[in-house]
Amino acid sequence: MRITIVTGMSGGGKSTVINMLEDAGYYCVDNLPPPLIEKFIELCLQNGEVKKVAIGIDFRAGHPFGDIHGELRALRTAGYQFEILFMEAGDTSLMKRYKESRRLHPLALSGRIEDGIHTERQLLGGIRHMSNYVIDTSHLLVRELKEKIDQIFVLGDEYNNLIVNIVSFGFKNGILNDADLVFDVRFLPNPFYIEELKHKTGEDMAVRDFCLASEGALDFMHKLCDMISFLIPAFIKEGKYQLVVGIGCTGGKHRSVTVATRLHEHLHERNDCRVKLSHRDLKS
Repeated sequence: MRITIVTGMSGGGKSTVINMLEDAGYYCVDNLPPPLIEKFIELCLQNGEVKKVAIGIDFRAGHPFGDIHGELRALRTAGYQFEILFMEAGDTSLMKRYKESRRLHPLALSGRIEDGIHTERQLLGGIRHMSNYVIDTSHLLVRELKEKIDQIFVLGDEYNNLIVNIVSFGFKNGILNDADLVFDVRFLPNPFYIEELKHKTGEDMAVRDFCLASEGALDFMHKLCDMISFLIPAFIKEGKYQLVVGIGCTGGKHRSVTVATRLHEHLHERNDCRVKLSHRDLKS
């Protein structure tokens, strides 16, 4: 029997995932107090017909969450094989979700949501480290989340935890708030001042050729690709699950799009991470 324990940050998408797993044929129970986990698994095994089980656990159980570590150790001692899925999201995303839903954070019933998130993140550090899978939903659409859940729990494909998000942007519209690394490519010649290129973008080959033909451009691309390639294994070893690389120019339409696209082309076939490309200001 496949046993999956689903936990994570409140507002990170745990309940959504439980519903997805239920649709995929898992027998699911949410908000189960930790002391009842082993008994629940025993009942499922006695049934004989239950082949896949998903158990959702979080602070709503009204039970000290620290107990979960003892319960998981007891399960392993008893010989049960299980996996842990941890649902994650950045503080900004969680704050926004709570404000939109107007729900109270379970650890901030009489205080600020921000304080509840901070406390919860500290308390969950141990189980996050133990998890087999960590999914950061900060930038995921529901459709994309379902694809990941199907990949791991339906198709059984290998899952790489680190997601590298390469995002082009224009400084005139503000820097990326969630960027881990930002590279300023305004030193490249600006196609905006070339009449036949002005209304094109970095997705057009003529613009890309113009930007990368300038002195030092190819050397820069080589050094940038080498540095990001060097950093990815280090971030994976550190336990990082999302890396946002911002590439900025003035307007976010020409030079930054060109460099972001080339970087994506260099990284997208790596087998130790998943790489996504987006252009924040391309349509603005």
